Amino acid sequence: MKRYEQLASDIAESIANGTLPIGARLPSVRQTCANRGVSPSTVFQAYYLLEDRGLIQARPRSGYFVASSASSVPEPESSRPSGEQQDVEVSELVFQVLEHMRDRHLAPLGSAFPDPTLFPLEKLAMAQSKAMRRLDPWRTVEHLSPGNPELRRQITLRYLATAFAIDSNELVITNGAMEALNLSLEVVTQPGDLVAVESPTFYGALQALERLNLRAIEVPTHPRTGVDVSALAAILERHPVKACWFMPNFQNPLGSLMPDEAKQALVQLITERQIPLIEDDVYGELYFGAHKPRPAKAWDTQGLVLHCSSFSKTVAPGYRIGWVAAGRFAATLARRKLMSSLTAAVPSQEALSRYLQQGGYDKHLRRLRLTLLGNRAAALRAIAKHFPPGTRASPPEGGYFLWIELPMNIDALALHRLALANQVSSAPGHLFSADHRFHHHLRINFGQADASELETALAVLGKLASSLA
Repeated sequence: MKRYEQLASDIAESIANGTLPIGARLPSVRQTCANRGVSPSTVFQAYYLLEDRGLIQARPRSGYFVASSASSVPEPESSRPSGEQQDVEVSELVFQVLEHMRDRHLAPLGSAFPDPTLFPLEKLAMAQSKAMRRLDPWRTVEHLSPGNPELRRQITLRYLATAFAIDSNELVITNGAMEALNLSLEVVTQPGDLVAVESPTFYGALQALERLNLRAIEVPTHPRTGVDVSALAAILERHPVKACWFMPNFQNPLGSLMPDEAKQALVQLITERQIPLIEDDVYGELYFGAHKPRPAKAWDTQGLVLHCSSFSKTVAPGYRIGWVAAGRFAATLARRKLMSSLTAAVPSQEALSRYLQQGGYDKHLRRLRLTLLGNRAAALRAIAKHFPPGTRASPPEGGYFLWIELPMNIDALALHRLALANQVSSAPGHLFSADHRFHHHLRINFGQADASELETALAVLGKLASSLA
């Protein structure tokens, strides 16, 4: 990164982790020059970038201060699911809602992906071109499941960077995280089994359960701290749960982050009962604090955690490269992968492998996280300004989703349809529960390249919500 970008990234992390709270005065340009050994021009460029992201604001003759976010917007409360087993039937509604997400003329508040212009697609294309020109023909066969050896080695190194090690032999490369998650579910369950999921949960998990004829039981989840482990323990006492599917880091749609002690308690609980945990960690690299959060997999000593992730949300949407660190289930899962789709695309594997070797991934991630952090602040300000009284929003510590609770009398599906007529998409809460209980909730994607366009779209959505109140 350029020096001013690194300085801006460091300040943004201090804002995200509370070291620089709302309203705090930033060090003067002179102080920062002395402390960091940089020029005034570098400091001004960093401050201008942070100001453009909405993270700081200048006050005449006083300096720069951490901008006020929508701290006046209260957070949603913990979910209260029924605690009973449920059949799952959500796919038809999901298909209806997601049908519009491909339309680039809509403001993509309902999308599951960040703005594609935020990714280094030209560098990836160059990496792919070089790799394929020099490709040994035999590698097209060698890359059959479990996948490209060098790519698996690079992924293993990234686990080490999070302060724990995995055996590369337990890694299986997949066609994106969704295949990793679906394969994991297939190898640890049988039709009719009961699976514990979060409340609310990612609609892709519900679709996977529906496809495999599995039943769901929803676990209470807090919008800031994630799964309630004590509530899960009570559920496991009363119900024959065969697997858990959770997202401990920056959960979709809540954005919640489980504390380390809760993750450790979760793994201890499932280990005592020998229940596999499918861990969806596709947003773990998109943290706003100083350090990447550890996955639950870090506390797994018996190979019960199947840790799934991908590059689709961080660097390479459309390349469809994901993986699963499958623990004791690795051999079975690799065979299941061979039976279903043989291998992930060789060109995509080669491109990602070469790109990771070149060393630009972490620089890209720092820029992306800075953009997303600024967008979070802009989105919260827009919600506070434009949404009806009584609206609640959960500010995530990473990822790019906001979970919004509207006043009880506003139907989120009706709002979704009205917003589409005004060129704005959204993801109504109906999608995120087996019983469609979140009827006055929305998931909002703030992962856009232009913060002003994000604020404009939220202003439209907020005014439409007010019209339905």
